[in-house]
Amino acid sequence: MKLTTILFRRNLLPNGHLFRGKDRLVKRVEPKHLRWLQRDMETEEQNMFYLRHPYLSEEESHGHTKALGKAEARNKYFQDYTRRIFKPDVTLYERLGHLRTSEDWDR
Repeated sequence: MKLTTILFRRNLLPNGHLFRGKDRLVKRVEPKHLRWLQRDMETEEQNMFYLRHPYLSEEESHGHTKALGKAEARNKYFQDYTRRIFKPDVTLYERLGHLRTSEDWDR
């Protein structure tokens, strides 16, 4: 048993923890990693360009959501949502309506 473990052991992995310590496994930098990094940097540069040169000016962007009516739509949705969740208000007169058989006080 010990002989087979010695013979079949391959020293491909370092001793101890794989990514810490003196005998650690360090991944090689490949051209695909450099391409990924370059693509990420280009995307970041494009985003920074759009942030530096916005489509709308400050005066245009100040009231564009008001023109779209997003605030009113959000308020309407919130009111409808709360009406679905909570029970409607019930008065005492409605709650005790089953006890009322007639409106006459003379009887």
